[in-house]
Amino acid sequence: MSKFDAQSWNSNIAALPGAHVLQTWEWAQTKTYLGWQPLPRIWYDDSGKPSAAAMILQRSIPLRGFAARLRVMYIPKGPLCDWENLELRRRVLKDVSALARRQGAIFVKIDPDVQLGTGIPGQEGAQENPAGHSLAADLQAGGWRFSDEQVQFRNTVLIDLRPEPDELLARMKQKARYNIRLAERKGVRVRSAQLSELEALYQMYAETAVRDDFVIRDQAYYLRVWSAFIQAGMAEALIAEVQGQAVAGLFVFRFARKAWYLYGMSRETHREKMPNYLLQWQAIQRARAAGCEVYDLWGAPDVFDESDPLWGVFRFKEGLGGQVARHLGAWDLPVQPLFYRLYTRTLPRLLDFMRRRGKQRTRQEVS
Repeated sequence: MSKFDAQSWNSNIAALPGAHVLQTWEWAQTKTYLGWQPLPRIWYDDSGKPSAAAMILQRSIPLRGFAARLRVMYIPKGPLCDWENLELRRRVLKDVSALARRQGAIFVKIDPDVQLGTGIPGQEGAQENPAGHSLAADLQAGGWRFSDEQVQFRNTVLIDLRPEPDELLARMKQKARYNIRLAERKGVRVRSAQLSELEALYQMYAETAVRDDFVIRDQAYYLRVWSAFIQAGMAEALIAEVQGQAVAGLFVFRFARKAWYLYGMSRETHREKMPNYLLQWQAIQRARAAGCEVYDLWGAPDVFDESDPLWGVFRFKEGLGGQVARHLGAWDLPVQPLFYRLYTRTLPRLLDFMRRRGKQRTRQEVS
C-alpha cells in the first residue's frame, strides 16, 4: 500500500458513490491482524479524477500437498463506483477479475453498497431500484454468483439526518419517543467513552454476545478496531450510565457524511430504564452535529417476518424512524471452479466449528 496513505486514500474515496467506512484505510489496516493483505485500487477518468475504487483484501490459504498458497479476495462494501455507468462498471469488474486471476485467487467476493429497493416488499411505500436489479443481472451474466457466505448484512435501516431534531423525533414510533423520555426521567445519562474504557466495553459486549447467542472475535481485535477509528476521529463510543454505573454502550463510525452503528452492548441490570433508546437518540444527534446526513443502523432481516433471528432487533431499529434499505448482497466470481466448490463445501463446517469455539471462548471470558 506504499502508493497511498490514510489521508490520500480516504480523501480519494470519500466523494465516490457508495463511499463506505469498510472501504477506508483504517478498516483495511485493522484486518491485517486477521491475516488479510490490503490491495488498494483506483480507477481514474480522462481528467485524472478518481471515478472508482476498491480496497481489496487478500488472504492466503495454505493447503497440504500444494507448493503454492491459494488465495481468496474480498472487497467489503465495494467496489465504489457509479454502477449505473455501464462502461465503468464493466471495466471495474473486468479489472477485478483479471487481478484475481493474476494473484491465483480461488474466487473474489464483492459486496457493493447498492440498493435493490427500499421498504418492506409487499407493504405500502416499498419501491424497487431498477439500477440495482440491472447490476444483479449483469453480474449473473458475467459468471458471478450470489454468495452463500454473506459476510455483511444485506439489509439495513437508514435514518435521514437532514431534518431538524424535532422532526426526527416526530418520525419515530410513539413507543420509541416514550422510552427516550422514560430513560431521561429514570436518571439514565449518556456520555462519550475514553480510550481507557474500551476493555470494559468489550467485557459488556461479551456479556451481550453470551446473552443473545451471537459470535464475536477476541478482545484484541475489537480494541484494535475501536482505538484505531477513535484516534483517527472517525468513531465515537458512547456509554449509558445509571447512578454512575455503565449499563449500555455503542460505537458509531463516521465517514463521508455518513454514520454507522456497528457495535452495541448492554447489561441485564436497569434494562427497564430503557438506556438503549436514549443511547441511540444521543448517537443520532451527535452524528447529525458532526455533519452526517445518514445514520445506518446496520442490520435488518433477510426475511421480514418473525421467523428471522433479527426480527426483535429490527423492530427496535424500525421504531427509531428509519427506512428499510434492501441491498444487492455479496457476489462471488469463481476463478478456480474446482477449488471454489471444495472451499464452499468445506466452509460451512469450518464456520460452524469456529462459531462453537468462539462462543465457548466468550463464555469463559464472561465467567
